[in-house]
Amino acid sequence: MTELTSKEGQRVPSVSWPMRVGEGWVNLSSDEVFNGRTVVLFSLPGAFTPTCSSTHLPRYNELAGVFKANGVDEIVCVSVNDTFVMNAWASDQEAANIRMIADGNGEFTEGMGMLVDKSNLGFGKRSWRYSMLVKDGVVEKMFIEPNKPGDPFEVSDADTMIRYINAAARLPESIALFTKPGCPFCAKAKKSLAAKGLNYEEVLVGRDATITTLRAMSGRETVPQVFIGGRLIGGSDELEQYLASAE
Repeated sequence: MTELTSKEGQRVPSVSWPMRVGEGWVNLSSDEVFNGRTVVLFSLPGAFTPTCSSTHLPRYNELAGVFKANGVDEIVCVSVNDTFVMNAWASDQEAANIRMIADGNGEFTEGMGMLVDKSNLGFGKRSWRYSMLVKDGVVEKMFIEPNKPGDPFEVSDADTMIRYINAAARLPESIALFTKPGCPFCAKAKKSLAAKGLNYEEVLVGRDATITTLRAMSGRETVPQVFIGGRLIGGSDELEQYLASAE
């Protein structure tokens, strides 16, 4: 396999990425992204691939507020895909907190020493999975996945990176809110969460889940139903009580 070497203490490659923005093309330079800023970058084998879509990207997006509170100016996701694919993936993932960069020619990835051959999967040249903390264009820390067959995902995750930046950082509990359109109690629950600055994932019954799913998870058929940190809190009134007791 390709030799994967850490670039800690070195400057990131100076490249220009052609990006499709709206109906036109712009060139984004790596200097613009990294110079004078603190950036967390994570790179992965491909948009829309299972681990990248289910875990790697969503968790960085979820913890964006924690990274910002700990001095990170921006989180960047790089993949050796074309800009149309990366734009479509960003839209599909609703990754509003992440800057998506298409390293279509693999120039940045090759400069980082992370370009690997995945021709056996029909992928061609792609990025090895890694993450790094970059300060003013210089790599302070890299987490490179172990050099072994497959697509290991052990150290480049968002939680490992935030623990490196601040081991005492307080991570938000995951919140899921089951709702139905036009439900006034659902609107009340959303307002309560927003007032506390809490991010949540809304699950629309009838679109994202069925009433059977809701019943299986909560033992109830009414909405809203709120889950925080894997625990069922209940409806809007129970949520208000929970938030009041947590103050």
